[in-house]
Order: sequence, then structure tokens, then C-alpha cells
Amino acid sequence: MLKNIISYGFTLAFLQLLIACGPAPEEAQADLEDVEMVSTETGGDQTAEAKEAEILIVAFGDSLYAGYGLDQKEGFAPELQAALTTVGKDVRVHNAGVSGDTTAAGLRRMDFVLDSLSRKPDLVILGLGGNDLLRGLKPADTRDNMEAMVKKLQGRGISVMLTGMLAPPNLGAVFSDEFNVIYPALAQKYDIALYPFFMEGVVGHPDLFLPDGLHPTAKGIDIIVGKIVPQVVEVLES
Repeated sequence: MLKNIISYGFTLAFLQLLIACGPAPEEAQADLEDVEMVSTETGGDQTAEAKEAEILIVAFGDSLYAGYGLDQKEGFAPELQAALTTVGKDVRVHNAGVSGDTTAAGLRRMDFVLDSLSRKPDLVILGLGGNDLLRGLKPADTRDNMEAMVKKLQGRGISVMLTGMLAPPNLGAVFSDEFNVIYPALAQKYDIALYPFFMEGVVGHPDLFLPDGLHPTAKGIDIIVGKIVPQVVEVLES
């Protein structure tokens, strides 16, 4: 199940460039917090469908999930739903991405999100941690929050799939070593699916980022979705 995270090491240098050339962490975070509830505005949650889909997936994350800076149908959740529909899955992907969310914020709102759904999800795709990196929060705290969310979901009998992040090297070797093992370690401990690096295929290609240097363009999201769909299908069919 686990992939070798070393294969993603080449992305770290460009991640450092993104942090250096994009907004400073405090400025970027302020920009994210200005659109705290972007997921409720940019869509991806097709709750008004006349017929409930057979499969309900919740995409629970931050601005990378919420579709920050994109049109309503261009974000991760709606594009994932479209791609899964194309391969024959009767699915609705609920957009539970909130821009600016840290892992701590995600943990605080998880019960509310789950309780507000029409039924128990078949799968939650969990992807938080990017804003923890921007703020330089302690990896131990990030792990504790991620683990609490995984345990909360499993306690409700909900399947979980993690999408991981990687720390930029400018945060230091010790920090990176502590952060980068979080997602593989949790996936192994709780026997859950792991997509090791959410930004695979996008990092290293400046043209696939919005002007802020942090968020993927619509084309970038398409690449991410194309890479992650086979594993989502595998999880749904397991």
C-alpha cells in the first residue's frame, strides 16, 4: 500500500522555491483566511441533486481541496466526481474543503461536517497539513491532529484515504524528517490508503500554479485528479 516517499524528494527543491517566491507565510495565511469559507462559495458539493448517488465521498481538506481561485466546477471535488462518474461510479463528492484550515481547525469542524450530511459517507479523503507547514507548526501537533481525525472517522465506521504533503527544505532537515513521515506512518498504523503527495505532477511546473505560486490552476487540478482517481477507485472496490 505504501509508496516509497523518497521518490518524491525531487519535489522539495521546487517547494522551497514556491515558499520563497510566493507570499510570505503570514501573508499567504492571511490571504487564505480572508476566504475562510470558500468551499461554500466555489462549490463541488452537488447537494441539490434530485437522486442521491450510490456512493458518497467527502473531500475533507483545505484550499487545495476547496478550489481556491477557481471556477465552481474546476476544483478538486467536482473534478474528482466527474472523473469517477466517467469510469462508471455513481458517486457524489461532497466538498468539505475550507481555505486556511490547519489540521487543528479541521479536527474541530469534523464532527459538524459529518453530522450535517444526509448519510454516512462511504469514504473520506483527508488532506490537511499544508497550512501547518505555512505556519511552521510543530510536526508532532500535526500528527496528533491527523491521527485524531483518522480515529474519529474509523470510530464512525467510515473508510479513510490520506493525501499527504511534504515539507519544504527551508524548514530544516529535522523538521522535514519529522513531518514527512506523518502520513506514511498513520497509513501503516491504521491500515488505510495513502496517496503520498497530493501535488504530484504539478510541483515543478510553474505554469500549473495560480499567480500566488501556491494553488494549482484548473489544469493542475486535472492532473492531480487524473493521478489520484485509480487509487480512489481501488479503495471504493476493496
